Formats: sequence, structure tokens, C-alpha cells
Amino acid sequence: MLRILILCVTLAFAAAAIAQMYRWVDKDGRVHYTATPPPAGTKSRTLQAPVTPPPASDDAAKDGAAKDGGAQAARKGPLTPAEQEQEFRKRQLEAQKASEKAAQEAKDSETKQANCARAREALATFESGQRVSRTNAQGERYYLDDAARIRETEAARQAVRDWCG
Repeated sequence: MLRILILCVTLAFAAAAIAQMYRWVDKDGRVHYTATPPPAGTKSRTLQAPVTPPPASDDAAKDGAAKDGGAQAARKGPLTPAEQEQEFRKRQLEAQKASEKAAQEAKDSETKQANCARAREALATFESGQRVSRTNAQGERYYLDDAARIRETEAARQAVRDWCG
């Protein structure tokens, strides 16, 4: 129990130390930025870590763009780190959506090809002229008559048109 308490206190101090940055000038006139306190006797200034806003949702971004009236598009100059992060996350999300869409299209294409092959095989069976048998609910085999064979052949042709394009 004592170990857990010591660990929590240590982590709390570590988080506080990370949040502070120091700016100081050495005796040669060079400016230093460090997370550790400067040597004693040097004039220093404590800096606050930049606070990054949470990434905006797509709806909020669209609303903001509509309110600006394109002011951001007209603004020139380098992007702030927060804007760069937001643009990066936006590109990542778009790339992820594009890869998911491509994967779904590939899966749909494979399914379509398999259904096309089955439809062509069924059509070939009906057009072969051989007798076609089916099994009824009682497990008995029966053969298709000419009218049923014609209906099945037309259904197979329609399936080939639908799946094979």
C-alpha cells in the first residue's frame, strides 16, 4: 500500500515537472530552453507549456468554415502547430475511410465474381439438356418437367445478367 502511495506522489511530481519549461541566458549570452531549473544565480523565466485544443469534429469544422466565410482559406502564412495537428488528423481519417472503402469494394467484387460463376454453372446445367433433379421436403428426389425447366433456365439467365454484367 505504501509503495502505491509513493508511486502516485512521484508521478504527480513528474507531471508537474514536465509542465514547466525554463528560459535563461548563460554568461556567454546564449539563450537556453530547458525543463530543468537553470544554475543558481542566473536570471530565468518560467514558461508555460502550450495548451492544445481538442480536435474539432467534422460538423464543428464545417460550421466554423461556414462562419468564417473562407477567411481561413484567404489567410496566408504558416499553420500553427494546433492547425497542423488538426490537418494531419483530418488526412489520417480520410485515408482510413478510403482504405475501408477500397477493402469493401474488393470484397463486393469477389462476392460478385463468385455469384457470377455459380449463375453461369446453373445456366450451363439447365442448357445442357440433361435431366435435372431436385429433392423435396420429404427427402424424395423428383425431376423437373419441361415447364419448370424453362422457368429455371430463365431465372438462371437473369441471374447471369445480374451478376456478370
